[in-house]
Amino acid sequence: MRMSETMKRFYQTQKIFLLIFMGILLITGCKQQKKPAEIKPESMQTDSVPISENSLFDGKTLDGWAVTEYGTQGIVSVSEGKIVLNYGDGCTGINWLGDFPKSDYEVTLEARRTVGNDFFCGITFPVNEQFCSLIVGGWGGPVVGLSCIDGEDAAHNITKTLKKFEKNTWYKIRLRVDNKNISAWIDEEKLVDFAYNGHKLSLRAEVGLSKPFGLFTWETTGEIRNLALKNPAINE
Repeated sequence: MRMSETMKRFYQTQKIFLLIFMGILLITGCKQQKKPAEIKPESMQTDSVPISENSLFDGKTLDGWAVTEYGTQGIVSVSEGKIVLNYGDGCTGINWLGDFPKSDYEVTLEARRTVGNDFFCGITFPVNEQFCSLIVGGWGGPVVGLSCIDGEDAAHNITKTLKKFEKNTWYKIRLRVDNKNISAWIDEEKLVDFAYNGHKLSLRAEVGLSKPFGLFTWETTGEIRNLALKNPAINE
């Protein structure tokens, strides 16, 4: 009887150890199957949109661009994925050195004003055989429009609209040119919708050197990032 009780306890003890061992194996297997969270190093984290295959700016250099020799320009630099157009005594800008489409294209970018009170993003662009500029934040800060339409600049033609811009705030800008219209959006709000056929398009003398495609500021430090070009299917 004593031998039977001893054996019984022995087998019970073995059974308990076996259950514990199997439990450990099960827990270990679950941990191995669970994929650890991928943590992006802090140095790599950014709120910037990744560079696309149609990017006009690699985020590191001004390859494909030249500093526009206005004679009034401030320093142009690249810093932390941004093109910095520093405050000058007039225009500061860069112009594209390669080929550029004349119609049926769309340009997207983000821009912000950091110093100054005038336009922090001017874009010169081709429209078939003519050229025009989109002005964002001009004439003391609020004017958005095209320069020039029938000889009148953005502050004095039918494309003029007013919008408040905050310093150190990024704005998403989208410019589209098709065979009938010049359209522009800021943060998805459509502010320019101009049917240009029958109108004369031109540039102000100050930015004539920014052709065929250029970015510039006026007595203001502006920053540009996520600059891309595409040929969209134009379907509203």
